[in-house]
Amino acid sequence: MNKKSIIILAAGQGTRMKSSLPKVLHKISGKPMLYYSIKEALKISDDITVVLYHQAQKIKEEIKQFFKEEINFVIQDHKNYPGTGGAVMGISPKYDKTLVLNADMPLIQANELEKFDLEGTIVMSVLNLKSAQGYGRVIIENENVKRVVEQKDATEEELKITTANAGVYQFDTQFLLENLPKLNNNNAQKEYYITDLVEMAITQKKVLKPIIVSEENFKGVNSKVELADAEVIHQKRIKNQFLKEGVILRLPDTIYIEEGVQIEGESIIENGVSLLGDTVIKNSHVKTNCVVEDSVLEDSDIGPMARVRPGSNLKNTHLGNFVETKKAILTGVKAGHLSYLGDCSIDEGTNVGAGCITCNYDGINKHKTIIGKNVFIGSDCQMVAPVTIEDDVMIAAGTCVTKDISKGNLAINRAPMKFIKNFYYRFFGKK
Repeated sequence: MNKKSIIILAAGQGTRMKSSLPKVLHKISGKPMLYYSIKEALKISDDITVVLYHQAQKIKEEIKQFFKEEINFVIQDHKNYPGTGGAVMGISPKYDKTLVLNADMPLIQANELEKFDLEGTIVMSVLNLKSAQGYGRVIIENENVKRVVEQKDATEEELKITTANAGVYQFDTQFLLENLPKLNNNNAQKEYYITDLVEMAITQKKVLKPIIVSEENFKGVNSKVELADAEVIHQKRIKNQFLKEGVILRLPDTIYIEEGVQIEGESIIENGVSLLGDTVIKNSHVKTNCVVEDSVLEDSDIGPMARVRPGSNLKNTHLGNFVETKKAILTGVKAGHLSYLGDCSIDEGTNVGAGCITCNYDGINKHKTIIGKNVFIGSDCQMVAPVTIEDDVMIAAGTCVTKDISKGNLAINRAPMKFIKNFYYRFFGKK
């Protein structure tokens, strides 16, 4: 594969999204749309330039956190040179070929971009549609592009053509640099259009090659409806890959798995589960309607309806229904139901009864609870952090632990039970 430079156009405001958030930062499967364009571009090039304008600093800061590779960010001179042609002006590509992508195509894939390696001054992406309504038509003769016609300018015969412009181009870099200064804004929008370069190349009798691309991969996202549609497709791709790798997904259309999640080994993910962020699941069973975020589960089972919040690491552990963890390191632990385990470390053989809470927050700071091995915690106990409970300890049901507990001890602080004779009858006035 020949090396090429890649320019990604991400300067638009995206008014049809009806949002103050820049269009390219709207997320699909947990990552901004622009992330996917850059991710796929990096698979085939080391010269990536992203063109920004609207909320440029916000976009740059958000995107840079995802990539260690060098990404060039440039600001479009939108005042003097608006439009897609203006966006490409002033960039100095490193290689002889320059591929221009749109940042609102989050389903783009590198293996399809590699197909642009054809000989031609311009290689342009073409969709072969049942109906090209709304698209510019591409007239192809003898395997070359002869003309591009906008729908509003097309004749009745040209409107019947179903080959449409998909909006991604590979240029001979020298042609690009020589002809960009020739663009003008003599149009209704007073903008500089990259599509005018196609007309220039045709006039100059250059070779223009079409490449038929997948409508799904080159799907643009301009509204919340299209964003939702694209996420459905992306989710199906993620889940199909895990199914191929041997993961069991029960009713996969009901499961949500974000980009970056890892699932390994003999794992089962049941219906209604959400796996978020940088979660890793190894040989574990995640039951119905659980949420796991930025955490690791290894040889464990959770749920149904458990919530594992960021920073948790569970190994050989069982969490039952309505158990919530946060920054919890649990090794060989059983917590069957209705408990909150936050900012804690709990060692193997420990059983946490129903309704137990690590009280980790004092209103200003978070504090840690450390629980050792083979600790039996009865139901409805509170561990008020910071506190350490050593190995082989029993804690009676209903106990509020406010002090460290030494190895082998029983802790109990229940108030004595009192009986008031015949109170029921006095209270209700009957016997």
